[in-house]
Amino acid sequence: MTAPSTSGFSAFALEPFPTLQPGDDLAAAITDVLTNTGTALRDGDVVVVASKVVSIAEQRYINLATITPSPQAEELSARTGKPASIVQLILDNSTEHFLATERGPIIARHTLGYQLTSAGIDRAGTDGAWLLPVDPDASARALRDALITHTGADVAVVIADSDGRADRRGATCISIGAAGVAPLRITEHGGKRQEETLTDMIAAAAGIILGQRGRGAPVAVLRGIAIEHNDAGVATMLHHAPRS
Repeated sequence: MTAPSTSGFSAFALEPFPTLQPGDDLAAAITDVLTNTGTALRDGDVVVVASKVVSIAEQRYINLATITPSPQAEELSARTGKPASIVQLILDNSTEHFLATERGPIIARHTLGYQLTSAGIDRAGTDGAWLLPVDPDASARALRDALITHTGADVAVVIADSDGRADRRGATCISIGAAGVAPLRITEHGGKRQEETLTDMIAAAAGIILGQRGRGAPVAVLRGIAIEHNDAGVATMLHHAPRS
């Protein structure tokens, strides 16, 4: 089925956003910012959330002192300059990996099926790291349901992760979880039919806001995007199924 067309949209950050602590209620934090800034969500809005704050709310912290690097991790650490404990976490959370250049970065196939730089491991200072949510699509559904309950607006949620690509410098944003928005859309024009990763495009658009270091704005709202509402989730468009 051909997706509805989008002729334009707007995007804005929810800020100032509080610094979350492990176990904090992310939906409540978003609702508080909406209230404090006099902002109202509308039906059809797509709320894009950085994966790190989801991981913080879900207490996905790992103390690096508890990690014992293997010889393989030590060897990769020497080649890439990345701490051996972080490399071990990458190996523990992936099924395969390769180096984009002789000295990295490490591109890994996460056990969830995503291909990500460093398997999506996010440093937490010098002593810790944040892992991805256990089930990003489930996290997106839970957050979407809570936001609908709190605000009354029929919104969608996309969880975005900043990620480097193997063929170029720099980072972009991709989707790792979604609820209320179909991850793929079909467009047709001039007899040509194209399948597009819509939630990735939504994440990338939000990344223009989310990706600015020091801004402290992990949540953005995109308004005016024509979407098909469903809970298929990002996992349904991956070539590799999650592994336990």
